[in-house]
Amino acid sequence: MQRRSFLKNTALSAIAISATGFIRFDGNRYIGDCETTSDILGPFYRPDSPVRSSLVITGDKGDLVELSGKIMHQDCTTPYKKAKIELWHCNGMGVYDNDSTDFKYRGTAFSDEEGNYAFQTILPVPYDVGNGTIRPAHFHLMITAEGYQPLVTQLYFTGDQYIKKDTSAGSTAAKRRILDVKTEQDGSKKVTYDVAMSETLGIEPAALDRLIGVYVSKKEEPREFFKKDNLLWMKNDLFGINMNFIGDNTFQMPGVQVERNLKYTFTIKPGGAVHLTVSSLTKKGEKESREWVKAK
Repeated sequence: MQRRSFLKNTALSAIAISATGFIRFDGNRYIGDCETTSDILGPFYRPDSPVRSSLVITGDKGDLVELSGKIMHQDCTTPYKKAKIELWHCNGMGVYDNDSTDFKYRGTAFSDEEGNYAFQTILPVPYDVGNGTIRPAHFHLMITAEGYQPLVTQLYFTGDQYIKKDTSAGSTAAKRRILDVKTEQDGSKKVTYDVAMSETLGIEPAALDRLIGVYVSKKEEPREFFKKDNLLWMKNDLFGINMNFIGDNTFQMPGVQVERNLKYTFTIKPGGAVHLTVSSLTKKGEKESREWVKAK
């Protein structure tokens, strides 16, 4: 089975509170921000995976493992109940199920009254993405909790030889997401990952509606943007990639290299035309940009 390759003047305002990774004592209790960092969504996300805690498929290759943890509010201590946790990963051969109605190694769970969640599955494996590039083994997570910015992240595993050369896994932000795979007394394996949500103010739906649509260019392939859960997404061959609003009509993809400074900026022209400028930095630190226009 071949892996399909993918990643080839209104006022929008939001306040983003980023995690700083410390807890302080306010005189009564410990409060603060605990670091939960985002990562690129990747091209293989599929929405609406079945609600189930066990993703195990009898007879499939792979080491059984439990992924569990706690979803917490921004204060790092208060449990968040009924948060939606979506998990997906490749099989023991390094292949994602992008087509079948079985949604293999894909599932959705909800945190309990104490914020706890758990999945039973197999450990994913590293895989070749082409051009000799090997991605380290990883879990994908998307966590949605009302009142907070949806969190998209990836979890990696201690000792994986491919982490250092991987753009996402090798970044400083990913250090706390490189996790130990512990072997319990009964021989079972376990990975633990706790999550603290981060606040943001959502974009006005009416403003977001003005941005969705197909954008065309004489020199570039068309780009299509759509809305899901009041978030902006950029369509790909499977479903899409979510975009984080950072203010000033500008969006970024979670987890994309900070040094590239990749930004998607929308401009509403007089008369209502919408232009898209995609800007980034080259390896030499030089700014480059491309432009699209929303088709009528």
